[in-house]
Amino acid sequence: MEKGLFLTFEGGEGAGKTTLIEGLAQTLRSQGREVLTTREPGGIPIAEQIRRIVLDKGNTEMDARTEALLYAAARRQHLTEKVLPALARGEVVICDRFIDSSLAYQGYARGLGVEEVRSINAFAIGDHMPALTFWLDVSPEIGLARIHAGDGREINRLDLEGLAFHVAVREGYLRLFEADPDRIVRINAEQTPEFVLNEVLSILNARI
Repeated sequence: MEKGLFLTFEGGEGAGKTTLIEGLAQTLRSQGREVLTTREPGGIPIAEQIRRIVLDKGNTEMDARTEALLYAAARRQHLTEKVLPALARGEVVICDRFIDSSLAYQGYARGLGVEEVRSINAFAIGDHMPALTFWLDVSPEIGLARIHAGDGREINRLDLEGLAFHVAVREGYLRLFEADPDRIVRINAEQTPEFVLNEVLSILNARI
């Protein structure tokens, strides 16, 4: 049985998820909470191997359905091997991306269909959903500018997509937010990292 708290962070490229997650984890640990931070795809050896394939800049010929299936496979292994055990121990699990990424990127922006991609992931995760999801909303122009200005991470295959793709990703997230506002919280990620962290902490204190 899950005793912990499962939080996920979503957003387009350059939204600032990594910086926010680090700050949130540090704050919660200072309050005496046991915190596990992780990411998708990745977090464990098998899923990290899949991550290298799916984000490799050389794999531009990858079919959209192949991409969706690889993400779901990595998600399943990560969930069962890392996330669920941590929740069973009563920890706060903070995950950089989860199912909503697949719905926005592959379901909406790739045009596979949100419900089609949702069905693939329902098989992968069962009924294990986050208690709360923070969508760090940033315009694609600002997000991509952050990346290409050097935000500390390597440029990957998705970063190389055209602006129209990233605009579609943002629209996908907007539709997910509108359909599930009780779980998904929209955060203006164009503010300073300190402002964003304080807003997330305020929402957590109020809702959890």
